[in-house]
Amino acid sequence: MIYPIVAYGDPVLKRRAQEIDKNYPKLKELIDDMYATMYKSNGVGLAAPQIGLSIRMFITDGAPFSEDDEQTSKFKEVFINPVMLEEYDAKWKFNEGCLSVPGIREDITRCGTIRIKYCDANFVEHEKIFTGIAARIVQHEYDHLEGKLFIDHISPLRRNLLRSKLNDIAKGITDAEYKMKFFKK
Repeated sequence: MIYPIVAYGDPVLKRRAQEIDKNYPKLKELIDDMYATMYKSNGVGLAAPQIGLSIRMFITDGAPFSEDDEQTSKFKEVFINPVMLEEYDAKWKFNEGCLSVPGIREDITRCGTIRIKYCDANFVEHEKIFTGIAARIVQHEYDHLEGKLFIDHISPLRRNLLRSKLNDIAKGITDAEYKMKFFKK
């Protein structure tokens, strides 16, 4: 099943997501559907809040960045109940976008290395260090679980300049090439 991507303006994107356990209903099917949705939308990561589920889970597949960062060619993982343990090393800018905020890209500064603890699709616990683009993808998706969007990392002045575009997205005025779900007040 391909889910519609929840658009900017929906409160689920600003809410801290809740942990799940291994008995979460149809978890394997949900993971498969999230990958199908992410690939259909040409993403490299997708967090559950982006499909309307306020649960602490996201998926990644960094293969599209493999020319820029060889590490990402095999960076396909499921992160359940992740806990960011550390963000460190030199900060660097990278032009980010988000499926929930189509048509807007901004240079975002993030740490180059992270250490994170999480469970995989089988609820096996891992603690790993990621660097480069893989670290950035994880930080971006982890932000979704904390109720943050990449635009929360830009200056208030820049965000104000984007206000009109953001309001249009919230109203359903967008040219996204994938199905979206817009919040109705």
